[in-house]
Amino acid sequence: MRLKHLGRWVLGALAVAVFVWFMNALIANPNINWGKVAEYLFFPKIIDGIWVTLMISVLATALGLILGVMLAVMRLAHNPVLNWFSTLYIWFFRGTPVLVQLIFWYNLAFLFPNLVLKIPFTNIGMMWDTNTVMTGFNAAMLGLGLNMAAYFAETVRAGIQAVDEGQSEAAYALGMTPGKRMRKIVLPQALRIIIPPTGNEFISMLKTTSLVYVVAGNDLMTNASQIYKQNNLIMELLIVASLWYMLMTAIATFFQAKLEAKFGRDAVRLVRPAGLAQRALDQKMAKLADPTDGAEASALEPASGDVATAGKELS
Repeated sequence: MRLKHLGRWVLGALAVAVFVWFMNALIANPNINWGKVAEYLFFPKIIDGIWVTLMISVLATALGLILGVMLAVMRLAHNPVLNWFSTLYIWFFRGTPVLVQLIFWYNLAFLFPNLVLKIPFTNIGMMWDTNTVMTGFNAAMLGLGLNMAAYFAETVRAGIQAVDEGQSEAAYALGMTPGKRMRKIVLPQALRIIIPPTGNEFISMLKTTSLVYVVAGNDLMTNASQIYKQNNLIMELLIVASLWYMLMTAIATFFQAKLEAKFGRDAVRLVRPAGLAQRALDQKMAKLADPTDGAEASALEPASGDVATAGKELS
């Protein structure tokens, strides 16, 4: 008897064999003390690091989202100065490594020993010591948030541009200002495209926080490294950190799937080509709108009072 899909079975068996070999080599490795892994899995310093990691991720993501929306609007603005500044910001932060940005903000005191906020040409204001303000936590949150804003701005810009131009033209025809058009017509539709990848950005942020250890931000990776520098259990502490990162990523992935299930269907519907029924309806409407067919067109033409009522409701 001929076995169907023999190649698939062979490749599947090879993949399982490689996986079993790797897991056996890892679990049965005598150089890994699994008892220490279990001991440090809920170690207080590790738990503290997890909370700091979550706080940095949430705050940096919030900062990135706010700045990203502002940069996207500036990038799409007709004002060439705003457009140029937005483009420059995105180019700079996408062009420099995150690690460099973190170290830069942590050592900002070399450039500005004091941070001053005052009314220009007066002595009225406040001053702070930069080393006191720019702690490892603040430097990490600022560096990761500013970096994320550059990437999120491009996501928002793509979402806004995915909205049909006819929606904006209809809003202008109804007398809406650019701000009202963006707030009531464009952004509500663009959000259905923007929100699902935002979850992916947050998951990426969770793992990127591992770079914070270079500025001693007291996150999970920083605390794990401080422990293994004292007891030399490098692999054990790295396994502990990896297990927690995988757990946090799994939880975030679950909520991202929920977001995609809620908003993704609408996003796909927005970019999906019109179906047969929609195309037939469009052709029928185009035919009725033909001025040579005045009788049918006048029958479907809405009264001027209806148009005015619709415009008032939208505005």
